[in-house]
Amino acid sequence: MPFDSKRINGPEVTQPVVYKSKSNNNEPLIRKDGCRQDGRRPDELRPMFLRAGVVSQAKGSAYIEMKNTKVICAIYGPREAPRRQEFSMKGRLTCEFKFAPFSCIYRRKHIQDAEEKENSYLVVQALEPAVCLEKFPKAQVDIYITVLENDGSALSAGIICASVALAMAGIEMLDLVSACTMVQSDNHILMDPCEKEIHSSSASGHTMVAILPSLNVVSGLVQEGELTQDAATKALSSCIEGCARILPIMQQALVKNIKTQFTATKPS
Repeated sequence: MPFDSKRINGPEVTQPVVYKSKSNNNEPLIRKDGCRQDGRRPDELRPMFLRAGVVSQAKGSAYIEMKNTKVICAIYGPREAPRRQEFSMKGRLTCEFKFAPFSCIYRRKHIQDAEEKENSYLVVQALEPAVCLEKFPKAQVDIYITVLENDGSALSAGIICASVALAMAGIEMLDLVSACTMVQSDNHILMDPCEKEIHSSSASGHTMVAILPSLNVVSGLVQEGELTQDAATKALSSCIEGCARILPIMQQALVKNIKTQFTATKPS
């Protein structure tokens, strides 16, 4: 994105006013009773809140909370694609994935960094197989995802939020796209990890999977760290199972939004 010359820029070097927790990063992720440090079982997802239709100016929008991870998404379009792009009879998805300056322990810049650009690409890669791009030729749909608070699994939360927002916007899709993240720690698979679990020294790697649940098609896969072949296969199966558990929440959010719109337009 172009640099905003009219914005008052702060100093290049700053000190965060919020300090990192002094808790031991080497402590085991699994307690002696078999539960995680936050009390969840290894295969348990965090409580999830999902609502569609939260941005009135957008064609479609959604908001998701996965405990302390909070993400909002807005959809605009389809609208005419810029002329500088190559001609195509298929539509195009664009995404801007952004961390709010206050979303992380350290302050994020208002200009997209490498992580945000990579996440933008991964969101498009995960959603494109589900969207009927041929239905809006020579046009594009713009996806804007903002992470308001990041406590792990922000990418999968963004994909879920964007999928619900696209459906609410009336964009024709083959299926919703659900996503789930896991962390491998010793011999344990921890579903829907928080930020502390992802960056723990005992975590050997983590995997994010996005699928089209009804069609049983994997549309996105990201793996970081070191995993054996057996561990990677088990991680993929666990993430697919987690995605299937998230799908009813997505469907319920869309149904609730439609009922709300119908009630609002129904004559008294």
